Amino acid sequence: MPTTLATATVDRLLHDAHVCQTTGNSGRLSQSLAGQGVSPLT
Repeated sequence: MPTTLATATVDRLLHDAHVCQTTGNSGRLSQSLAGQGVSPLT
């Protein structure tokens, strides 16, 4: 995907959105780095 198309797509998605930034540790990232992965949905 060309950079300009990706930028335009993100711009359209976030035009009227409120972006919430969070801090802290990510449980998914911690599991991934530990080699546990994510459990599949059943």
